[in-house]
Amino acid sequence: MPHQLSDRPRRTRAPQRRGLWLLLCAASILGVSGMSRAESDHDRARQALEAGEVLPLGTVLERVGRDHPGQVLDVELELDKHGGVARWVYELKLLRKDGALVKLEVDARTGTVISRKRKD
Repeated sequence: MPHQLSDRPRRTRAPQRRGLWLLLCAASILGVSGMSRAESDHDRARQALEAGEVLPLGTVLERVGRDHPGQVLDVELELDKHGGVARWVYELKLLRKDGALVKLEVDARTGTVISRKRKD
């Protein structure tokens, strides 16, 4: 007996593949734009250092370490904008010997501590 074709429509995986392809493309575009932003942030920070707008991190850590000893866990350099005024700020997270976590915001131009938060 010859094989007969069914009247049911055939299912194809093409729509699923297209959806997966679109998802992968979107993810790669987002990943690339995120990388370019990170590179741009790094470039701006480097330019600020070269222009003398910020102190080198080593200098800041030395100054801050005198009054706020502890192990440096994390450092970020950000351009904070408040009230139309922009300034570079180092955000430092320190672990003190007593186990307290201290977060410092330091003016990157002067090395002055702007704010201090402590969690015991």
